[in-house]
Order: sequence, then structure tokens, then C-alpha cells
Amino acid sequence: MKLYSSLGPNPRLVRMFLVEKNIDVERIHLDIITGENRSADYAQKNVMQTTPTLELDDGMLLTESTVICEYLEETHPDPVMIGSTPQERAETRRWARRIDQEIAIPMTMGFRGGAGRPMFEPRMNVVSQEAAAELSAMSDKHWLWLDEQLGSKDHICHGKLTLADLVTFCFIKFGGTVGWSLPAGANNLTRFAAKMEERPSAEIWRGEE
Repeated sequence: MKLYSSLGPNPRLVRMFLVEKNIDVERIHLDIITGENRSADYAQKNVMQTTPTLELDDGMLLTESTVICEYLEETHPDPVMIGSTPQERAETRRWARRIDQEIAIPMTMGFRGGAGRPMFEPRMNVVSQEAAAELSAMSDKHWLWLDEQLGSKDHICHGKLTLADLVTFCFIKFGGTVGWSLPAGANNLTRFAAKMEERPSAEIWRGEE
């Protein structure tokens, strides 16, 4: 297998998932700053020209970070990262989707239309600066909601590490790379992130790419 990855939370989510699963793949880094992911060759692999993309040994191409993680869970079920039963899998997916839709999407859209505007506006549609501020505020509100839901627990669900934890951690870390920090009062998530930093897979965030 080959993983086409880059900077950003979604490629690093898959890379952390691979480390937690003890799966080795060939990794091809694309420089999204210079637009390597916008090449015609890469567009043939991923029509959206986003990262990551997982190329299977038979040539099949998988895109979207959670889809890739789902595939890896099915083909490498140990250790369990999504769930051992239909009920566990549904619960993990529910939390991962909540975090993605209610926090990660407004957070990234707010960044692209706000602080990241000089980088993103020339190559994709971005929201207005006013909308960006509103989206960022919405995301922060939902971070505080998630902090309340986490409470004193070490993990988002099941009392153990799951995909939902990795999604949460990766977007906290992404924020840190662009000058954002958890909103004041998110003490439970601050503790959670510090605990996640101790995992070997968190080393992914300490590299240059």
C-alpha cells in the first residue's frame, strides 16, 4: 500500500491510525504549499486533489480520512480502534461524525476564510471574513460542549482509545499549528490532549511534515 499524505490534520489522522494499528505503508509526501496535490497526475488518483489517498496493492484508490481508517480497521482488526460489535462501531462513528461536523468543519472553514485566507483564497472558494469569524466562534462553542461531554474521562467513548479520540486530538493539534488554542475553560480537553501526547503515535505531529 501507498499513502499519499501532506501537512494537515486529515493525513496525520490516518498516519496516527496506522501507527496505532502497527501497519507499515510506503508514504509519499505531497507539498500542498507549492501545490503538488494540484498536479494532473495526482488528480487521476484523487479527483478532489485532497490528501490523504491510500493506494491499495491492487491499484484501488481510497480517499477521505475516515473512509481509509474504516478500511484499515476491517482489514487489520487488531487492535480494535472503531469497535468489536455493531453497537461499539456505531457509537464510535457517532462521536467521530459529531466532532467532524460540529467542530472540525467550521474550524477549518473559519481558518481558511480568516487567518489562512492569503494561502487558500487563490486556490479554492473561501467564506467571507465575517462568516469565517462566525464559524470559528461556532467551533469554539462546540469545543466547550465536547469538553463538558468528556468530563473526567480519558477517552471520548468506550473507556479506551478509538478513532474518535484521534479525530479530536488531530484537530486540537492542527489548531496549535495555526496559532489557535482551545477556548478558555476547556480544561478536560487540555488534560486529554496532554495524555494523548504521551502516545508514540503523537510523534507524527513533531515531524516536519
